[in-house]
Amino acid sequence: PCLSRCYSLFFFFFCLLTFIHFFFYCFKLQTADNRKSHHQVSNVIRTDVASVTSWLAPIIWEETFDATLIDFIYKQQNLTIATTVFALGKYTRFLKEFLESAEQHYFVGFRVNYYLFTDLPEEVPEVKMGENHSLTVRKVPSMNRWQDISMGRMEILEKLIENELASEADYIFCLDVDTKFYSRWGVESLGRLVGVIHPWFFDAPRDQFTYERRPESKAYIPAGEGDYYFTGAAFGGSLEDVHHLTKTCRAEMKIDIANSIEAIWHEESHLNKYFLYNKPSKLLSPEYLWRDINAGAAQIKVVRFSHVAKNNAEVRPNV
Repeated sequence: PCLSRCYSLFFFFFCLLTFIHFFFYCFKLQTADNRKSHHQVSNVIRTDVASVTSWLAPIIWEETFDATLIDFIYKQQNLTIATTVFALGKYTRFLKEFLESAEQHYFVGFRVNYYLFTDLPEEVPEVKMGENHSLTVRKVPSMNRWQDISMGRMEILEKLIENELASEADYIFCLDVDTKFYSRWGVESLGRLVGVIHPWFFDAPRDQFTYERRPESKAYIPAGEGDYYFTGAAFGGSLEDVHHLTKTCRAEMKIDIANSIEAIWHEESHLNKYFLYNKPSKLLSPEYLWRDINAGAAQIKVVRFSHVAKNNAEVRPNV
């Protein structure tokens, strides 16, 4: 009997320790900023790309996460993802393909609220939204310069988060409209502050990054500094962190305007300056904003989201 009780106690404690281990394992998977986050939940180790930064933020590539497992974990959290897109002037022509492809691939199975800002609400196409997905259209003034459209987004995003989203969403992504989804973009992308590595510079040396190099601009990054070059076409994170990003970039762009200077790549330049001194907690590989669906690279095993071909001189109000 004594031996039997010992075996019973041993079995009980073994089960208890197994449960505790599993609990903390799942907890770590949910922690976006933990260096053993869900990007590492995979039996495959990518040796052809870096999957973690020098400050231990995960870099999300195909085969570095288990989609089924992290979907299961995040489903328990009842999350809402706000997503903003701007379509002014002739850019409304990209809306149908953007929205239809998003409904096939973007946070499928999760609650998504799209916020579309346009000067031509009558040209917004009818696109059937999936379950728990909604589209809100907001009219904004037309602008004569595409640069002003680009830079004006920061102020609109700042005000949207301040005035509406606090009780409406948990995360927000800001995406360009002249794009199309081709594969899954899901909860593996969520984090406190998320940047997307620019598809033209992901394998380029730092001295080729097109940072703002004029000290007169608030977007200035000195030579020899910088970690990655991030695209301005896609970024996101928690409401608090994206609000701080947009507020900071908007304020610094306002100073540049007062000093009669415009950063080389407008809000993208200011975004890169912000990310240099406020490190993203998660980076998305160029799979999450590729340059052309017809272009290839050895490291790109799947294209999730990509710019579409367009004639800039024809769609932009000025060149």
